[in-house]
Amino acid sequence: MKQLFLILLAAVGLSAQPLLAADAAELAAALSDAQGRPDADKARDAGRKPAEVVTFLGIEEGMTVVDLIAAAGYYTEVLSHSVGSQGTVYMQNSAASLTGNRGERTAAAIEQRLANDRLANVERLTSAPDDLPLPPNSLDAAVIALEFHELYRSDNPNAVADFLAEMRRVLKPGGVLGIIEHAGYPIHDNGALHRALEADVVADAQMAGFFVEAAGRMLRNIDDDRSQGVFAQDIRGATDRFVLRVRKMR
Repeated sequence: MKQLFLILLAAVGLSAQPLLAADAAELAAALSDAQGRPDADKARDAGRKPAEVVTFLGIEEGMTVVDLIAAAGYYTEVLSHSVGSQGTVYMQNSAASLTGNRGERTAAAIEQRLANDRLANVERLTSAPDDLPLPPNSLDAAVIALEFHELYRSDNPNAVADFLAEMRRVLKPGGVLGIIEHAGYPIHDNGALHRALEADVVADAQMAGFFVEAAGRMLRNIDDDRSQGVFAQDIRGATDRFVLRVRKMR
């Protein structure tokens, strides 16, 4: 119904921005008021603007989506609220990411987040992000938040291509891959800084057969000169970030 309404708005030359803003405001309020949602997540919302991001990506109630390299599940919970009780969110992490000291802490945080079936529409996937146990053409959307740069850092020279090929396999025609990433600058060693060049991500997505439909500016920060690693104390949580809406056309 909402898609039909947007088409009608476009047909009469009206902007859909007020509608999208209302959707984002409604979701932001729901996230702020969500019982059991960690206070640490709510504190991050000001810098991450999750409601604006998922609204920009077009994620709606009833959709089936995956949170890729989800870690403890900040975006998993955001997506859970976005798709509602009629939707499904897959929370993907690799087995290796859940072992060792850090991995055990992540696993414990996941257990706490999902305890008592609080997010009943979330299903866990333990697999590699380029080998999902999902059928072809089964997802309305996939989100990878602040992790795409790790594909460039991989020892596998085909990591980016393999990942994007898997996204083309599991997304429905018209489905969206949302990429949120720390922005890099060409003269720096972006791998070492845990950043990526927007132009490289766009080019690789296009090479894989996707249509890069739009770039969101809600997370841009001109005060970040992109010369520091993303964990540097004075920039952590406030890096310049790009958001891409990448669509599988067929």
